[in-house]
Amino acid sequence: MGPDTPKSELRSRRFWRSLLAEFFATMIYVFFGLGASLRWGVGPLNVLQVALAFGLAAATLVQVLGHVSGAHVNPAVTFAFLVGAQLSLLRAAFYMVAQVLGGVAGAAVLYGLTPAAIRGNLALNTIHPGVTLAQATTVEIFLTLQFVLCFFATYDERHNGRVGSVALAIGFSLALGHLFGMYYTGAGMNPARSFAPAAITRNFSNHWVYWVGPILGATLAGLLYDFVLCPRMRGLAERLAILKGEQVAEGQAPPEPPEEPMELKTQAL
Repeated sequence: MGPDTPKSELRSRRFWRSLLAEFFATMIYVFFGLGASLRWGVGPLNVLQVALAFGLAAATLVQVLGHVSGAHVNPAVTFAFLVGAQLSLLRAAFYMVAQVLGGVAGAAVLYGLTPAAIRGNLALNTIHPGVTLAQATTVEIFLTLQFVLCFFATYDERHNGRVGSVALAIGFSLALGHLFGMYYTGAGMNPARSFAPAAITRNFSNHWVYWVGPILGATLAGLLYDFVLCPRMRGLAERLAILKGEQVAEGQAPPEPPEEPMELKTQAL
């Protein structure tokens, strides 16, 4: 396989399909996750219902779109893969933009379909009154840390003999984070999920917690897995080549060659 370049990556149909998949997957994830978190009756919110909704949504999307884009559906996950030099800087940047836009689209659709009396704050992540900002940020770090570790382990192409379902493992990991984190921070774990209702309701109170916590947690998970728990024997030059898009990471599908101009196809016939 010849060397790849960022320019040729942009010409790849697979690259743009991956972006569409990330946009669509994040839209679906936010739509169903936030929708299951709305209060339709009196009484406390059913935490188990919310945890299962987000977990099942993630599992479904990994099963359906994992082979297309990896179904990161989360800027923190994408950033962790970038830290581990498992995708190019260009792809990571485009993925994160697609995820944020997809999340906003999902929240906007939900807002339009939900009665005004039910919308509330559209399941906006909020910090429990007794939890400090430092505590909330630390909780988000731990929630995302365990989730991204699960992501890395289940997606690791070196473990082809692993037992169990990748999609279910990721879904259970996400559900676990919600079962604990809902009481502290509402369980953000995903900047795109947290940004979507904040943008729609224009409420960015303490919003930085839901970016800093997950990004730090994801970074720690990427470094811990790729350099300590299950190191990848790559040199600095190889890692830089992958980040620049000059080399394809292990397990990542190579870009499609650019399509031949119609004139050449006609001459060939």
